[in-house]
Amino acid sequence: MKVAIGGPLKVAFRPWVEGLENVPAEGAAILASNHLSFSDSFFLPAVLERKVTFIAKAEYFTTPGVKGRLTAAFFKGVGQLPVDRSGARGAGEAAIKSGIEVLERGELFGIYPEGTRSPDGRLYRGKPGGLARVALATGAPVIPVAMIDTEKIQPPGKVMPKLMRPGIRIGKPLDFGRYAGMEHDRFVLRALTDEVMYEIMKLSGQEYVDMYATAAKRQIADAAKSAKEAEKAREAEKAEAAEKKTEA
Repeated sequence: MKVAIGGPLKVAFRPWVEGLENVPAEGAAILASNHLSFSDSFFLPAVLERKVTFIAKAEYFTTPGVKGRLTAAFFKGVGQLPVDRSGARGAGEAAIKSGIEVLERGELFGIYPEGTRSPDGRLYRGKPGGLARVALATGAPVIPVAMIDTEKIQPPGKVMPKLMRPGIRIGKPLDFGRYAGMEHDRFVLRALTDEVMYEIMKLSGQEYVDMYATAAKRQIADAAKSAKEAEKAREAEKAEAAEKKTEA
């Protein structure tokens, strides 16, 4: 997949990279990145020599039919692991277990602390638990990563991607050995996550929003729904007024 997908990606989009030397040539490490686009999970592995394993929703691996089998083969090929997200707690535990297994094999594990893509290009609060628990359970260093401009390549609603140069900044590894044995302390989990998010913010230059991206998406969806309902009400009022005028 590095040849079939990574090669063409680098040729077509020519992503620039800073800090490649911060990724170890061998051994376990966690790549904690902001999340702007679906393509983040392809551009980052494409510029690295080593394999990076991310997690993906199980539906990508279980959809029936020819298209489903091709999709499953594709995600397996790019190193993604299926995680059942039908239950919030179960999904979190499955993601943590998958991450620990990857790191115990001495590989690179990629994770998005925000939990979902940013709805507006800003950096949102990292979710405590996944990243922090995996880091503390394995002792693996956390490497902050900033994806730059990947959301501009294929904005929502656009079918054809825009040919432009995205960027990737890779920060220095963070060692959280001082928190060893404290993986069940929620304040430690929060502090570790916030420290990583701060480093990502410095690398990316994004505006930071102290709320979860999932909550922001709900607010945006609710606002769009309210606007649509208001527009529908205005149209109904106009139609009613026109009907009364015609009757008069």
